[in-house]
Amino acid sequence: MSQAIKPISPLRQRMIEDMNLRKLAPKTQDAYILAARKLSNYLGHSPHTATKDDLRNFQLFLVGKGTSRITINSTVTALKFLFEVTLDRKGVVDKLQTVPVSRKLPIILSRDEVRRLLEATISLKYKAAFSIAYGAGLRISEVLALKISDIDSKRMTLHVEQGKGRKDRYAMLSPVLLNILRDWWRQGHAKGLLLDSGWLFPGQNPVNPLSNRQLSRAIRASAATAEIEKRVTMHLLRHSFATHLLEQKVDIRLIQVLLGHSKLETTTLYAQVATNMLQEVVSPLEILPPPT
Repeated sequence: MSQAIKPISPLRQRMIEDMNLRKLAPKTQDAYILAARKLSNYLGHSPHTATKDDLRNFQLFLVGKGTSRITINSTVTALKFLFEVTLDRKGVVDKLQTVPVSRKLPIILSRDEVRRLLEATISLKYKAAFSIAYGAGLRISEVLALKISDIDSKRMTLHVEQGKGRKDRYAMLSPVLLNILRDWWRQGHAKGLLLDSGWLFPGQNPVNPLSNRQLSRAIRASAATAEIEKRVTMHLLRHSFATHLLEQKVDIRLIQVLLGHSKLETTTLYAQVATNMLQEVVSPLEILPPPT
Protein backbone atom coordinates (compact mmCIF):
# COMPACT_ATOMS: atom_id res chain seq x y z
CA MET A 1 0.00 0.00 0.00
CA SER A 2 1.52 3.33 -1.03
CA GLN A 3 1.86 6.11 1.50
CA ALA A 4 -0.20 9.23 0.99
CA ILE A 5 1.84 12.23 -0.12
CA LYS A 6 1.64 15.03 2.42
CA PRO A 7 0.36 18.18 0.71
CA ILE A 8 2.52 21.30 0.73
CA SER A 9 1.21 23.99 3.05
CA PRO A 10 0.01 27.24 1.45
CA LEU A 11 2.78 29.15 3.24
CA ARG A 12 5.51 26.87 1.93
CA GLN A 13 4.03 27.00 -1.57
CA ARG A 14 3.97 30.81 -1.45
CA MET A 15 7.58 30.89 -0.23
CA ILE A 16 8.67 28.59 -3.07
CA GLU A 17 6.88 30.81 -5.57
CA ASP A 18 8.57 33.91 -4.13
CA MET A 19 11.98 32.23 -4.40
CA ASN A 20 11.27 31.13 -7.97
CA LEU A 21 10.24 34.67 -8.89
CA ARG A 22 13.67 35.84 -7.77
CA LYS A 23 15.36 32.85 -9.43
CA LEU A 24 17.16 31.76 -6.28
CA ALA A 25 19.46 28.78 -6.77
CA PRO A 26 18.02 25.34 -5.85
CA LYS A 27 20.51 24.94 -2.98
CA THR A 28 19.51 28.35 -1.61
CA GLN A 29 15.84 27.42 -1.82
CA ASP A 30 16.45 24.15 0.03
CA ALA A 31 18.34 26.01 2.77
CA TYR A 32 15.55 28.60 3.14
CA ILE A 33 12.87 25.91 3.37
CA LEU A 34 14.93 23.99 5.94
CA ALA A 35 15.32 27.11 8.09
CA ALA A 36 11.58 27.76 7.99
CA ARG A 37 10.92 24.13 8.96
CA LYS A 38 13.31 24.39 11.92
CA LEU A 39 11.53 27.49 13.15
CA SER A 40 8.15 25.77 12.77
CA ASN A 41 9.38 22.73 14.74
CA TYR A 42 10.74 25.01 17.47
CA LEU A 43 7.48 26.93 17.76
CA GLY A 44 5.26 23.87 17.45
CA HIS A 45 3.05 25.65 14.90
CA SER A 46 3.18 27.51 11.61
CA PRO A 47 5.68 30.39 11.73
CA HIS A 48 3.29 32.90 10.17
CA THR A 49 2.08 34.01 13.63
CA ALA A 50 5.58 34.27 15.15
CA THR A 51 6.42 37.39 17.14
CA LYS A 52 9.67 39.34 17.52
CA ASP A 53 10.33 37.60 20.81
CA ASP A 54 9.65 34.19 19.24
CA LEU A 55 12.36 34.83 16.65
CA ARG A 56 14.76 36.24 19.23
CA ASN A 57 14.25 33.19 21.45
CA PHE A 58 14.74 30.92 18.44
CA GLN A 59 18.11 32.50 17.70
CA LEU A 60 19.06 32.14 21.38
CA PHE A 61 18.04 28.48 21.10
CA LEU A 62 20.36 28.01 18.09
CA VAL A 63 23.23 29.65 19.95
CA GLY A 64 22.60 27.55 23.04
CA LYS A 65 22.75 24.27 21.13
CA GLY A 66 26.12 25.18 19.63
CA THR A 67 25.00 26.00 16.10
CA SER A 68 27.88 27.35 14.00
CA ARG A 69 28.08 31.03 13.17
CA ILE A 70 27.75 30.34 9.45
CA THR A 71 24.57 28.28 9.99
CA ILE A 72 23.11 30.96 12.27
CA ASN A 73 23.74 33.63 9.64
CA SER A 74 22.24 31.57 6.83
CA THR A 75 19.20 30.87 9.03
CA VAL A 76 18.77 34.58 9.77
CA THR A 77 18.97 35.37 6.05
CA ALA A 78 16.36 32.70 5.27
CA LEU A 79 13.94 33.89 7.96
CA LYS A 80 14.29 37.50 6.84
CA PHE A 81 13.21 36.36 3.38
CA LEU A 82 10.27 34.44 4.82
CA PHE A 83 8.97 37.33 6.93
CA GLU A 84 9.92 40.31 4.77
CA VAL A 85 9.05 38.87 1.36
CA THR A 86 6.58 36.02 1.73
CA LEU A 87 4.70 37.16 4.85
CA ASP A 88 5.21 40.91 4.33
CA ARG A 89 5.92 41.35 8.05
CA LYS A 90 9.16 43.32 7.89
CA GLY A 91 9.15 44.54 11.48
CA VAL A 92 9.08 41.04 12.98
CA VAL A 93 12.71 40.27 12.12
CA ASP A 94 14.14 43.39 13.78
CA LYS A 95 15.68 41.40 16.61
CA LEU A 96 17.34 38.82 14.37
CA GLN A 97 21.04 39.57 14.06
CA THR A 98 23.82 38.01 12.04
CA VAL A 99 26.99 37.22 13.98
CA PRO A 100 30.59 37.93 12.95
CA VAL A 101 32.42 35.00 11.38
CA SER A 102 36.12 34.61 11.96
CA ARG A 103 38.14 34.54 8.77
CA LYS A 104 41.04 32.13 8.62
CA LEU A 105 43.94 32.58 6.27
CA PRO A 106 43.97 29.93 3.53
CA ILE A 107 46.64 27.25 3.43
CA ILE A 108 48.83 27.61 0.35
CA LEU A 109 50.80 25.02 -1.59
CA SER A 110 54.34 25.90 -2.58
CA ARG A 111 55.26 25.74 -6.25
CA ASP A 112 57.25 22.59 -5.55
CA GLU A 113 54.23 20.96 -3.89
CA VAL A 114 52.07 21.80 -6.91
CA ARG A 115 54.69 20.22 -9.20
CA ARG A 116 54.80 17.08 -7.05
CA LEU A 117 51.01 16.86 -7.00
CA LEU A 118 50.77 16.99 -10.79
CA GLU A 119 53.63 14.53 -11.25
CA ALA A 120 51.93 12.09 -8.86
CA THR A 121 48.69 12.22 -10.87
CA ILE A 122 48.73 9.36 -13.37
CA SER A 123 45.29 10.00 -14.89
CA LEU A 124 45.48 12.62 -17.66
CA LYS A 125 41.87 13.59 -16.97
CA TYR A 126 42.55 14.41 -13.33
CA LYS A 127 45.88 16.04 -14.12
CA ALA A 128 44.10 18.33 -16.58
CA ALA A 129 41.40 19.19 -14.01
CA PHE A 130 44.00 19.97 -11.32
CA SER A 131 46.00 22.04 -13.82
CA ILE A 132 42.96 24.19 -14.63
CA ALA A 133 42.27 24.85 -10.94
CA TYR A 134 45.88 25.94 -10.39
CA GLY A 135 46.71 27.38 -13.81
CA ALA A 136 43.49 29.37 -14.27
CA GLY A 137 42.18 29.74 -10.71
CA LEU A 138 38.81 28.10 -11.30
CA ARG A 139 36.50 26.82 -8.58
CA ILE A 140 35.75 23.09 -8.56
CA SER A 141 32.19 23.72 -9.76
CA GLU A 142 33.55 25.81 -12.63
CA VAL A 143 36.06 23.12 -13.61
CA LEU A 144 33.37 20.45 -13.67
CA ALA A 145 31.02 22.64 -15.73
CA LEU A 146 33.55 23.21 -18.53
CA LYS A 147 32.71 21.94 -21.99
CA ILE A 148 35.13 21.28 -24.83
CA SER A 149 33.73 24.31 -26.66
CA ASP A 150 34.76 26.55 -23.74
CA ILE A 151 38.44 26.23 -24.74
CA ASP A 152 39.49 29.03 -27.10
CA SER A 153 43.05 28.30 -28.24
CA LYS A 154 43.09 31.35 -30.54
CA ARG A 155 42.34 33.87 -27.82
CA MET A 156 43.98 31.68 -25.18
CA THR A 157 41.00 31.84 -22.84
CA LEU A 158 38.62 29.55 -21.01
CA HIS A 159 34.96 30.54 -21.04
CA VAL A 160 33.50 30.18 -17.55
CA GLU A 161 29.76 30.09 -18.00
CA GLN A 162 27.54 31.07 -15.10
CA GLY A 163 30.19 30.94 -12.40
CA LYS A 164 29.53 32.00 -8.82
CA GLY A 165 26.86 34.69 -8.72
CA ARG A 166 25.62 33.47 -12.14
CA LYS A 167 28.26 35.54 -13.88
CA ASP A 168 30.11 34.63 -17.07
CA ARG A 169 33.79 35.45 -17.34
CA TYR A 170 36.94 34.51 -19.20
CA ALA A 171 39.84 32.80 -17.46
CA MET A 172 43.43 32.69 -18.65
CA LEU A 173 44.67 29.75 -20.72
CA SER A 174 48.44 29.45 -20.62
CA PRO A 175 50.42 27.53 -23.29
CA VAL A 176 51.42 24.85 -20.76
CA LEU A 177 47.80 24.37 -19.69
CA LEU A 178 46.69 24.21 -23.32
CA ASN A 179 49.20 21.43 -24.01
CA ILE A 180 47.94 19.44 -21.00
CA LEU A 181 44.35 19.85 -22.19
CA ARG A 182 45.31 18.75 -25.70
CA ASP A 183 46.97 15.63 -24.29
CA TRP A 184 43.79 14.84 -22.38
CA TRP A 185 41.59 15.56 -25.41
CA ARG A 186 43.61 13.20 -27.63
CA GLN A 187 43.46 10.40 -25.06
CA GLY A 188 39.82 10.95 -24.17
CA HIS A 189 38.76 11.20 -27.80
CA ALA A 190 40.69 8.04 -28.73
CA LYS A 191 38.95 6.11 -25.94
CA GLY A 192 35.53 7.50 -26.84
CA LEU A 193 35.20 9.28 -23.51
CA LEU A 194 34.69 12.78 -24.92
CA LEU A 195 31.58 13.67 -26.87
CA ASP A 196 31.55 16.41 -29.49
CA SER A 197 30.72 19.67 -27.68
CA GLY A 198 30.30 17.61 -24.52
CA TRP A 199 31.79 17.88 -21.04
CA LEU A 200 35.53 18.43 -20.80
CA PHE A 201 35.58 16.13 -17.79
CA PRO A 202 32.81 13.56 -18.23
CA GLY A 203 31.78 11.06 -15.60
CA GLN A 204 31.42 7.31 -16.07
CA ASN A 205 28.50 8.12 -18.33
CA PRO A 206 29.86 10.74 -20.79
CA VAL A 207 26.45 12.39 -20.88
CA ASN A 208 27.05 13.58 -17.30
CA PRO A 209 29.98 15.60 -15.94
CA LEU A 210 32.45 14.23 -13.43
CA SER A 211 31.10 14.56 -9.90
CA ASN A 212 32.49 16.81 -7.18
CA ARG A 213 33.05 13.75 -4.99
CA GLN A 214 35.06 11.89 -7.64
CA LEU A 215 37.36 14.84 -8.28
CA SER A 216 37.82 15.55 -4.57
CA ARG A 217 38.68 11.92 -3.92
CA ALA A 218 41.19 11.96 -6.78
CA ILE A 219 43.06 15.03 -5.55
CA ARG A 220 43.35 13.58 -2.04
CA ALA A 221 44.79 10.38 -3.52
CA SER A 222 47.34 12.33 -5.60
CA ALA A 223 48.34 14.43 -2.58
CA ALA A 224 48.90 11.24 -0.56
CA THR A 225 51.03 9.77 -3.35
CA ALA A 226 53.04 13.00 -3.51
CA GLU A 227 53.48 12.84 0.28
CA ILE A 228 52.03 16.31 0.80
CA GLU A 229 50.96 16.63 4.44
CA LYS A 230 48.64 19.60 3.90
CA ARG A 231 44.93 18.96 3.38
CA VAL A 232 44.82 19.38 -0.39
CA THR A 233 41.56 20.34 -2.10
CA MET A 234 40.66 21.82 -5.47
CA HIS A 235 39.99 25.14 -3.76
CA LEU A 236 43.48 25.04 -2.28
CA LEU A 237 44.82 25.07 -5.86
CA ARG A 238 42.72 28.17 -6.56
CA HIS A 239 44.16 29.85 -3.44
CA SER A 240 47.65 28.94 -4.56
CA PHE A 241 46.98 30.36 -8.06
CA ALA A 242 46.04 33.75 -6.61
CA THR A 243 48.89 33.85 -4.09
CA HIS A 244 51.56 32.88 -6.59
CA LEU A 245 50.31 35.50 -9.06
CA LEU A 246 50.53 38.12 -6.34
CA GLU A 247 54.09 37.03 -5.56
CA GLN A 248 54.84 37.44 -9.28
CA LYS A 249 53.84 41.13 -8.92
CA VAL A 250 50.62 40.75 -10.92
CA ASP A 251 48.26 43.65 -10.17
CA ILE A 252 45.76 42.60 -7.51
CA ARG A 253 42.89 44.15 -9.49
CA LEU A 254 43.69 41.86 -12.41
CA ILE A 255 43.79 38.88 -10.04
CA GLN A 256 40.34 39.95 -8.81
CA VAL A 257 39.02 39.76 -12.38
CA LEU A 258 40.66 36.39 -13.03
CA LEU A 259 39.16 34.93 -9.86
CA GLY A 260 35.72 36.38 -10.54
CA HIS A 261 35.59 38.20 -7.21
CA SER A 262 32.94 40.92 -6.98
CA LYS A 263 34.78 42.71 -4.14
CA LEU A 264 38.45 43.65 -4.09
CA GLU A 265 38.60 43.08 -0.32
CA THR A 266 38.04 39.36 -0.95
CA THR A 267 41.13 39.26 -3.17
CA THR A 268 43.33 41.30 -0.81
CA LEU A 269 43.22 38.37 1.63
CA TYR A 270 45.98 36.76 -0.46
CA ALA A 271 48.34 39.60 0.33
CA GLN A 272 48.50 38.20 3.86
CA VAL A 273 49.73 34.79 2.70
CA ALA A 274 52.07 35.84 -0.10
CA THR A 275 55.23 35.07 1.91
CA ASN A 276 57.62 35.99 -0.92
CA MET A 277 56.29 39.53 -0.77
CA LEU A 278 56.74 39.62 2.99
CA GLN A 279 60.34 38.51 2.63
CA GLU A 280 61.06 41.40 0.26
CA VAL A 281 59.87 44.02 2.74
CA VAL A 282 62.68 45.63 4.71
CA SER A 283 61.86 45.92 8.38
CA PRO A 284 62.31 49.41 9.85
CA LEU A 285 64.47 47.73 12.48
CA GLU A 286 67.04 47.09 9.74
CA ILE A 287 67.43 50.75 8.83
CA LEU A 288 67.70 52.36 12.23
CA PRO A 289 70.60 54.79 12.41
CA PRO A 290 73.77 53.27 13.88
CA PRO A 291 74.43 53.85 17.58
CA THR A 292 76.29 57.02 18.38
